[in-house]
Amino acid sequence: MNKKVRTGLGQDSHRFLPPGSSKPCILAGIIFDDAPGFMANSDGDIVFHAICNAITSVTGVMILGDIADSLCLHEGITDSEVYLREALKTLGKQEISHVAVSIEAKKPKFATHFLKMRENVARVMGLSISQVGITATSGEGLTDFGCGDGAQCFAVITTEENI
Repeated sequence: MNKKVRTGLGQDSHRFLPPGSSKPCILAGIIFDDAPGFMANSDGDIVFHAICNAITSVTGVMILGDIADSLCLHEGITDSEVYLREALKTLGKQEISHVAVSIEAKKPKFATHFLKMRENVARVMGLSISQVGITATSGEGLTDFGCGDGAQCFAVITTEENI
């Protein structure tokens, strides 16, 4: 049996709100207490947004530009997990075999959260934890993200379809 394999690349970034704001910092659906929330109409979850954009690069369906904006602005849905679930519906017969995520940020601290993040991404996407990889870097202060002004995320997905 032949397979059609596709690779999708997505990126997202947001600046942090000023310290003391009440909006939580959410990454991969996990709340981080050691950083302010993101400037965004939604919860600003750059991990879920980058994965949505990676799916868009495979399917051509504008998730964040069309579907998520409509959900957020017209229905008041700001939970990025909902956007990711909508993105997954656009894959049709394509099955995700792997997702890789790389975050650049000075804060929050990720070390103790990687397992929870991987588990949550796997749960939402219907994958096993072995199909999800997450890394993070401080960027050595070379960008606004590495200086602590916000965070950036890249995601790569691999899909397979039996043909």
